[in-house]
Amino acid sequence: MATISSTTGSALDVPSLVSLLMANERRPIQTLTSKVSSYEAKISSMGTIKGLAASLQTALQGLNTSLQANSATPSDTSVVSATASSSAAAGTYSLNVTTLAQAQKLAAAGQASDASAISAGASTVTFTVGTTSTDVAIPAGATLQDIRTAINAANIGVTATIVNDGSGTPYRLSLSSDKEGTSNAISSITVQTGGDSAVNDLLAYNPTANAPAVATMAQTIAAANAVFSVNGIPMIKSSNTVSDAIQGVTLTLTKESTATLTIARDTGAISTATSGFVEAYNALYSQLKTRSAYASAATTAGELAGDGTLRLMLDQMRSIMSTGATPASGGTLTYLSQVGIGTQADGSLKLDSAKFNSAIASNFSDVSNLFSSETGFATRLNTWSTSVAQVGGLIDTHTDNFKTSIKRYNDQISTLELRMTALQKQYTSTYTNLNAMLNNMNATSAYLTQQFSSTSK
Repeated sequence: MATISSTTGSALDVPSLVSLLMANERRPIQTLTSKVSSYEAKISSMGTIKGLAASLQTALQGLNTSLQANSATPSDTSVVSATASSSAAAGTYSLNVTTLAQAQKLAAAGQASDASAISAGASTVTFTVGTTSTDVAIPAGATLQDIRTAINAANIGVTATIVNDGSGTPYRLSLSSDKEGTSNAISSITVQTGGDSAVNDLLAYNPTANAPAVATMAQTIAAANAVFSVNGIPMIKSSNTVSDAIQGVTLTLTKESTATLTIARDTGAISTATSGFVEAYNALYSQLKTRSAYASAATTAGELAGDGTLRLMLDQMRSIMSTGATPASGGTLTYLSQVGIGTQADGSLKLDSAKFNSAIASNFSDVSNLFSSETGFATRLNTWSTSVAQVGGLIDTHTDNFKTSIKRYNDQISTLELRMTALQKQYTSTYTNLNAMLNNMNATSAYLTQQFSSTSK
């Protein structure tokens, strides 16, 4: 009689059999897992799209800013540097810098050590900087380092440092006004009654009173105002940085000499910003097309092939670019192609820099209107990119729909995983019992075969 057996010696290889059965049962889970991966790729693509929309926003805002920008070019950068806002009037200005503003500096008598106690008792020192008086507490037993720290911590418009002059008593406390100009000078330093005499000997300063018998703070550099002229008009300012001499212009005076300053439209910044706009537009447009494209003989399908939201965004971009702006009063420009920004066959933009720069030079106000007016291309594109990229906008809404689908599929996977666990236990139990029964049958068969063999002999 034949026996039922497997290569392992038992009737059935239960682990292998259960594994094969479970592999078949898990196919629905594999299908759902593939869908989850697909939607995760879609979410990643939407993240890329959102980032590119935000980049377009930034480029458009930079373009609008550049259209209002002016450049300030000095004839001698060692004399003056400058920046100009949109309110600055174009023209050439003559500057004659007679005196640069300076911050006042004082120095105390030298000390043998900066870490040895100077004062025996505590003191209150009144610093008058400009018209403001502030008390600074100096503790008993304070060293030169402690006094420096106390002054700096008081934030009184004065910075204290310790310098080493290399003499026998090299450590000197140096005070400097934080701001230039005579109005920010230290007018007096007074140790209040009852203060330590050593602190008074070190810090006392009153240039209007008779000098004390002991060494006190000495002025090493006097405070000074900036004295200069613009187009022959005399001016005195407390700082070398001057923002109220020429409307919309900030000057930084650096040398006592003469120079001219030319204020003009910053065409270089406008050209750079326009190139940035074209690049940002093309980057977004290209990704929308690529990621929503169907498969063809030359290309594979995008992660969002045929996606309605991406197709809508493409249509919206095309619509904006194909709708003309309202020309400025007396102007003629309505389309970007008129200033060298043309739409190519694939929908992307191409900048003709020579044509664009020529339009800026000859008809700036009309070009500016073409971008920045209420119906301008930069204005409308900025409004659109802001709406699609903002929190809760079109991109976020579409991404949330994908996340909802992923959650639904993951919930289904979790339910199926519980079923798989129970099913695997069931298969294992069933085929283990069957295996035991088959093993018993094999044993019975072997016994009967032996008995028949004995009887036949």
